[in-house]
Amino acid sequence: MVHRLVMRAFAASASVSALAVWLPPVAARADPPLVFPGMEIHQDNRVCTLGYVDPALKIAFTAGHCRGDGPVYDREHNVIGRLATFRDNTPSGTTVATDQLIADYEAIVLDDGVAASNILPGGRRLESNPSVALQPGEAVCHFGVITGETCGTVESVNNGWFTMSHGVQSGRGDSGGPVYLAPNGGPGQIVGIFNSVWGDLPAAVSWRAASDQVRQDLGATTNPG
Repeated sequence: MVHRLVMRAFAASASVSALAVWLPPVAARADPPLVFPGMEIHQDNRVCTLGYVDPALKIAFTAGHCRGDGPVYDREHNVIGRLATFRDNTPSGTTVATDQLIADYEAIVLDDGVAASNILPGGRRLESNPSVALQPGEAVCHFGVITGETCGTVESVNNGWFTMSHGVQSGRGDSGGPVYLAPNGGPGQIVGIFNSVWGDLPAAVSWRAASDQVRQDLGATTNPG
């Protein structure tokens, strides 16, 4: 009797094993792409940095001159969203008058299948308060996919944009990255989107000005942050 039970158990096990060979494999469920400020994004042949992500509205922001004609991809070529609207009047050349208005933002509507986060690569949460008014001499940090996080001070506040010095660095691919106040131990407060280098000074468009432009372009009910 014991011998028969063992043989039956063996036969059942062998049958299950044989059946498993013929069953199609179960595909593992991949984690959704994560979208966060400071990440690398691709549009056409342009590589830029994502500046701010609103997890509730599922809208993200970068520089307007980073825009492309097709979808927005992450570095693994996952589609993460699509352009909603932009402004870009960035002057050509290496200098600009301080009273000249510079607008340079792109709003991206994120795909439903992505996970949206407002956490910077270093673990700091990045918050938005468009009413914050930036002052010369304030300490700020900038995050770009090329240079990482570098910090310095605001040099001058101009017409919708500001310049930085004393340690803020940038490289090709850092455009669109966030510029933020970074209190010790607290969340970051976004104050700008990295634009360009004017003369020897890195520059960003004001988040306060860009937020007003977003409301004008997408409707009064849209309020980043």
